Amino acid sequence: MTRLHHSPFTALVSYCAASLLGAVALTLPAFGYPLDGFEPTGIQRLDAYRLAQTGKVRARLLPPGARLPGDTIQLRLIELKDFAIPAPDAAFSEAIDALLQDDADAYAVAILDLTDPRNPRLAAHNAEMAQNPGSVGKLVVALGWFQALADLYPGDDESRDALMRGTYVTADRFIRHDSHEVPIWKPGDPKVEYRPVREGDTANLWTWFDWMLSSSSNAAASSVMAQLILLKHFGADYPVPLETATKFFRDTPQTTLSRIFREAIQTPVTRNGLDSDKLRQGSFFTAEGKSRIPGTNSVSTPMELLRFMLRLEQGRLVDGYSSLALKRLLYLSERRIRYASSPALRRAAVYFKSGSLYSCQPEKGFECAKYRGNVLNYLNSVISVETEPSARSLHYIAVVLSNVLRKDSAEVHKNLATEIHAVIDAYHARVRTHTEMEDAGSAIHAESASDLDVMVPIDEIDAGKIEEIEEIDEIDEIDEIDGED
Repeated sequence: MTRLHHSPFTALVSYCAASLLGAVALTLPAFGYPLDGFEPTGIQRLDAYRLAQTGKVRARLLPPGARLPGDTIQLRLIELKDFAIPAPDAAFSEAIDALLQDDADAYAVAILDLTDPRNPRLAAHNAEMAQNPGSVGKLVVALGWFQALADLYPGDDESRDALMRGTYVTADRFIRHDSHEVPIWKPGDPKVEYRPVREGDTANLWTWFDWMLSSSSNAAASSVMAQLILLKHFGADYPVPLETATKFFRDTPQTTLSRIFREAIQTPVTRNGLDSDKLRQGSFFTAEGKSRIPGTNSVSTPMELLRFMLRLEQGRLVDGYSSLALKRLLYLSERRIRYASSPALRRAAVYFKSGSLYSCQPEKGFECAKYRGNVLNYLNSVISVETEPSARSLHYIAVVLSNVLRKDSAEVHKNLATEIHAVIDAYHARVRTHTEMEDAGSAIHAESASDLDVMVPIDEIDAGKIEEIEEIDEIDEIDEIDGED
């Protein structure tokens, strides 16, 4: 049977009873949060988008890189837990600096090229500069949640899955107010509806996380934050009935709520080897949330966000289950925007979060617009790019924070993404050519030497034959020619 509870902030929660756990226990590696992920997660959008790709439902069509099966999305550095970020590579950093041109001072960038994990390369430009993360801070919300979930169910993936899929939350005041649209669909609907979350909308926790990360809904993020406070306070009793949750938020002093919130969302950062002075989400994402549960300021730096994504790939954000769940939530099977909309990434799998903040003041000849502020124009992009399987496989993590005033920062990031990808691709094309030429030289040398051994016994080789072998050895010097290119 299914027990229905009222949980958070006028929330309705449905939680599967123990007798149902076997029916909803999910094998995470078999599916994912891409389009084949509906069965394990209950995220209705995934099923709608899967049907849309064959014309059965009207919804967004996705590029090839957004249609990968879930079991191809894995943690790439799970065997390299001792991997350390190298010092910045001068040539790589100079190549990235050249792309920034006259706006270089308005950028903070860190890029880790992991295409060859044995020989990683780091490009850094103002990489320790701090900036408000905007919606990138939702990564920290997810980290706090998965840490609390792991603390409640250590080593118990089935119970975590059951809670995420079987706990239904209905939105109320904590969502006020947000304009971000989310996809709404149920089986039988001819098309997906896109609109902001409304009070009374009900979905399971996986869906709220999808809305928070894929759609970047502030309403969803604040709802998840309220759930996190309830989870931390009630522990094994979570989810709690509506009456209990309502009384808790009504009667608990603001200072206590703020303390629980702060511990729930900031302590996991330090527990997972990150610096909370360089990566912190300090407050709710909606005005209602900020009013009811006061917080503090938020901050991020490119290097700390890079470390976050690296630890995710290593399975070191909480544990392997949590890291893989978060990576699949970040897999962009939604409309690609900003940095991720670069045509160079069309066939790539991208794991992406971005955030923006902009503000304007009157200025002659200037018209304020979205992503085009003249006082502040923050745009932050965090992305992991995987292009494979192919002979041109690439894997890199890029973090770009910018404050380029008066320009369309969404278009700026899109163009920069294309240029960064070209720099990385060109480097590895040269490396591949060099390696292929080296291998060809070695093969010719080995084949020729072998033929000589067969044709001329070692004790019968005369001076002329020795000179011939020495001439063949000169093929090894072909790498010097490649270096000149």
